Amino acid sequence: MTANINSPADYKFPPAGSSPSHEKVWVKPTLIGIASGYLALVLFIPMLNVFYQAFRKGFEPFLSNLTSPDFLHAAQLTLVISLIVVPVNTIFGLCAAWVIGRNKFRGRTLLISILDVPFAISPVVAGLMIVLLYGRLGWFGSWLEAANIKVIFAFPGMVLATAFVTLPFVAREVIPVLEEVGTDQEEAAKTLGANDWQIFWNVTLPSIRWGLLYGVILTNARAMGEFGAVSVVSGNIAKKTQTLPLFVEDAYKQYATQAAFSAAVILGFLGVITLVLKEILERKTSIKEVE
Repeated sequence: MTANINSPADYKFPPAGSSPSHEKVWVKPTLIGIASGYLALVLFIPMLNVFYQAFRKGFEPFLSNLTSPDFLHAAQLTLVISLIVVPVNTIFGLCAAWVIGRNKFRGRTLLISILDVPFAISPVVAGLMIVLLYGRLGWFGSWLEAANIKVIFAFPGMVLATAFVTLPFVAREVIPVLEEVGTDQEEAAKTLGANDWQIFWNVTLPSIRWGLLYGVILTNARAMGEFGAVSVVSGNIAKKTQTLPLFVEDAYKQYATQAAFSAAVILGFLGVITLVLKEILERKTSIKEVE
């Protein structure tokens, strides 16, 4: 009687953990090593060097650098610009997200593409565009000069440049959330007699709050760390039009290296706070999706 070689009992399975493709055991460690080495070269080592240069003479010189008039003015100007830009772009982002996420109309794809323009072009080019529009020889330059309004190399131009580069963040985070939650709850609230404001405040906003807050955090981080566009329109004048990133560059050029690295530590600390808040929001969002 011939044995049935096709039965599962007669088939010899490979040992647990072995790969039929005979994958080399060194492939995974090599890839991890390459990735770790790359991150060390472009991120970890430069970051450690910033902290070393800032604190190598002790904690007291670090604090003295943070209390210099130039640093304090740059930090204050950065904060003021963020306090203006973040609420404005939050309101704009909510309006744009509502129009795009709740309506289907001709040109919707084009509108989304226009919204992504700040992601696609260099911030330096964005600053140059603002100069060509509002500069003394720009399209609106003669009108602004006649009205004695200075935009370029002044505070308004810095606000415009920062607002442009941070424009899409809130809208791009809220649009997918609006599309995912749908309109069932809003229609139910409208059927029960709620007006548009009540629907937005009590139904829509709680549904999109995590996406909205995520967009606000990203907007604030970009506003405080923006360099390229602001450097073009500001003139980088100390105690007048110098933000914190511009202060870092100017201090380094003036050979005040420890002051530059001290300011860089503050910017890095703000970046770490952003990453922590981002991680918290992502965890809360994932928990909500599971629920």
